[in-house]
Amino acid sequence: MKKRIEKYMLALPIALALGAMMFSPSCANTTTPPTGGPKDTIPPLVVKVEPLQSSLNVPRKGTKLKVTFNEYVVVKESKNIYLSPPLEKKPTYKIREKSLVVSFEGELDSAKTYVLDLTGAIADNNEGNPFPGYSLVFSTGDRVDSMLISGTVRNSQTLAPVEGATVMLYKDHSDSAIFKHRPDAACKTDVWGYFCLRNIQDTLYRMYAIMDNGGNNIYDPDNDEVAFIDSLIQPSLKIRDSLPQLMKYDLEDTVNCLARPAEQNLLLFKEKPSKQMIVNKERVGERTAYITFMAPNARIDSLWIKGIPRRKLITQFNFEKDSLEIWVNDPKPQMDTFFLNVDYWKTDSTGVLVKTLETVKLTKDKKLIAAAKKPKKEIKKEDTTCVFTVDAKPEFIEQNGFVIEFKYPIVKDGWDSLRLKSINPKQQESSCRYTLAQDSLNLRKYIIRPRDKFQEGYEYILKIPHRKFMDINGFYNDSLDVKVSLPKDENASSMTLKIDGITTGTYIVDLMDEKIAKVHRSYTIEKNSTLLFPYLKAGKYCIRITEDANKNGLLDTGSLLERRQAEKVRLYKLQNGESIFELKEKTDIEQDVNIQTLFSDAPKHSADSTAVLP
Repeated sequence: MKKRIEKYMLALPIALALGAMMFSPSCANTTTPPTGGPKDTIPPLVVKVEPLQSSLNVPRKGTKLKVTFNEYVVVKESKNIYLSPPLEKKPTYKIREKSLVVSFEGELDSAKTYVLDLTGAIADNNEGNPFPGYSLVFSTGDRVDSMLISGTVRNSQTLAPVEGATVMLYKDHSDSAIFKHRPDAACKTDVWGYFCLRNIQDTLYRMYAIMDNGGNNIYDPDNDEVAFIDSLIQPSLKIRDSLPQLMKYDLEDTVNCLARPAEQNLLLFKEKPSKQMIVNKERVGERTAYITFMAPNARIDSLWIKGIPRRKLITQFNFEKDSLEIWVNDPKPQMDTFFLNVDYWKTDSTGVLVKTLETVKLTKDKKLIAAAKKPKKEIKKEDTTCVFTVDAKPEFIEQNGFVIEFKYPIVKDGWDSLRLKSINPKQQESSCRYTLAQDSLNLRKYIIRPRDKFQEGYEYILKIPHRKFMDINGFYNDSLDVKVSLPKDENASSMTLKIDGITTGTYIVDLMDEKIAKVHRSYTIEKNSTLLFPYLKAGKYCIRITEDANKNGLLDTGSLLERRQAEKVRLYKLQNGESIFELKEKTDIEQDVNIQTLFSDAPKHSADSTAVLP
């Protein structure tokens, strides 16, 4: 009799939960769909679980978990059948009639609380209606752990929620734990980037999140993104049936999904590799090659090509110093194979940087060899010309000027021969004084700007004369006239940002598209400024502001071993709290941004949304 009472007591939480699902308008599992009539839009409903919820002393070997639904179901995403703490091998499953049967290879740990989560894994068989999820809790001991921690995982550069990240807790507080063994508790984030680590012990943890591309619940820095909380954390909430963190809402139920409390906010980033070595090489031209390194900030002591004087080599690192371009400044035909000697600091098998001399073989491919043997009738003009481009887009000319980029480094220049003139609306022509600057990151790129401000209604013409520049191939340039004027689109709009609150530091202000993927305009500022974003087409935009801690003009990633987070990013929000705004035609708006206020709060758990500006 006592056993029967215990059995019914264990079944009571399931009965209460199912009753709540049937009568709550916010839950996905409402009623059994009728036969015939309108299309079935109701997700499956759990009607029975074995073992019962919160069962104790579950056998460690041969354990099978059975979840029975009110209709036939299919497994939509097997990776979302997730056991916490995870085992070495993933759970296996079978569909039997209306039931999902989950089993495990290997042995469960003793006296351990486990949680099988099905969020995002199941859909009904007929219409594919997604099952919001269910968490089956059981223990191999005589007690069930009862604490929880909730939070969100977001992309560090866009602040967009990250779905499918693995959030992990470790009782091992060493920095190496995440690299060496599986966590003590883990769960997956939903489409909102939300997670709830439930039925965990009341103790101190280190918290991480990874995009587990290897599927082994261990961090691989070469392939996975990572996030971490700086300090140790301890759960403060005890599980109660009424907690919204535990509810399995329809993931399209925006109001309830966003209302779930988030204690921890993790920002996911891709670490730059720490092991240093040459990983790629290519001969891309008769006199051109490159090598790339696994990690940034490659340290080269010396470099030379066998048979070529060092003075004839021109080299250039990219900004992150993980890719090196190499040119031979000699117009004579070059060897089919370069033997490039690189004396640099390489990571050895023990993880220590040691000085290493490495010879890299750079051989012409068949296309390069064939190009060198082209008949005269097949030789194109660009094959014998100092090739260059001029970028002078009307909408960017005020900010960027005329950008001249040569295909190869130039060894002879004629900058004093360039002419810049303007033609006013009355067709009166006048010469313009201009400035010349070489790009600090690209020795083949130069910027021409008029000394005076660009005028509306004026046409500007940059004249580059014939045979004034020679590149390393011994080729001279063709002449080119580039005409540009400020845009005349009467439907264009503009935005002005008045930024204050900057006392110290450097900030990058980016006007971006609604997906936070493309940068339309960018400014780097160190003091309170008024920034103009002119000639904007109607559409949806957002403003991303980055705290440029190292003042390098880039949004830098973090480092787990250095316990350094990615540089702080915020999306500017309008008064109504929206970060994505719609700009209409013929609209000129001003917005005030206080940097201290913007960076005083951590990113909130909120949906992407759209605002319409007046």
